[in-house]
This record gives sequence, structure tokens and C-alpha cells, in this order.
Amino acid sequence: MQVILLEKVVNLGNLGEVVKVKDGYARNFLIPQRKARRATANAVAEFEAKRAELEKAAGEKLAAAQAQGEKLNGMTVQIAQKAGVDGRLFGSVTNADIAEAVSKQGFPVEKAQIRMPQGPLKTVGDHPISVALHTDVVVEITVSVLGEQA
Repeated sequence: MQVILLEKVVNLGNLGEVVKVKDGYARNFLIPQRKARRATANAVAEFEAKRAELEKAAGEKLAAAQAQGEKLNGMTVQIAQKAGVDGRLFGSVTNADIAEAVSKQGFPVEKAQIRMPQGPLKTVGDHPISVALHTDVVVEITVSVLGEQA
């Protein structure tokens, strides 16, 4: 299916590009999330008329993400969990826990923005974590997991 991208999509394209994607990806993700539209003749003409305001809105989103990223970069978040004597946690620290802790410090982030390539944290200590505020803005924070004796 041919779609027009209404915003930058990672590994797919930038605003305004007409790309060919699988039907299910377009129907189930891109179109409902308002990231793309079907590329019909009317939709292309309508998009060209609105291109300037969409680019302006995308620029404002990027600027807001960069401003938040500068404040968030290098931040340390402490999370206390029950742990055994050897430093392993009973359970784990997930992206939802990290998002909640960061939001409590005044930086609202969603759990989908937290990037954890090694999966949930299962040990006590400091762990570097990436936060993707925008497709072009990724900052590093440190999550300090503190162990509580059970």
C-alpha cells in the first residue's frame, strides 16, 4: 500500500515522503496513529496544501523534545527494589518503573520512550538507559537501583 508520511517514522522515511508499506502495517499502525495517510491523488493534493503547517508542527515538536532532552541528559534516577544478599533483585526494574520514576521528578515520559536493549534490570547498581523523546532526540540517563533487604 502506498502511504504519505505525516511525520518522520524511524526506518521508513521523513515527512511528506510517499512510501510503499505492507497493508497490515499501514492499516493497523500508521493510519490509526495518524503517522500516515493513503496516497490517493486527493490526499497528495491536500497534503501539499497543508505541508507548511505540518512542517512547522514537526519543527515545534522537535524543538520541545530537544529542550526536554537537554534538561534530562545525564540525570540519575534512583529506584529501590527488594534484593537478595548477592545483589540480585527479587523481580526486575522495567521500563514502566523507570518512566514512573522519571515522571515523578518532573519530566513526563511514556514507558514506550524508555529504551532497554538488555531487557529489564535484574541487579543492584547503576545502569545507563536511553530515553527516545523524539525520533531525532535520544538522551542517556542513569538508573541507580538500590537494594532493600527482604
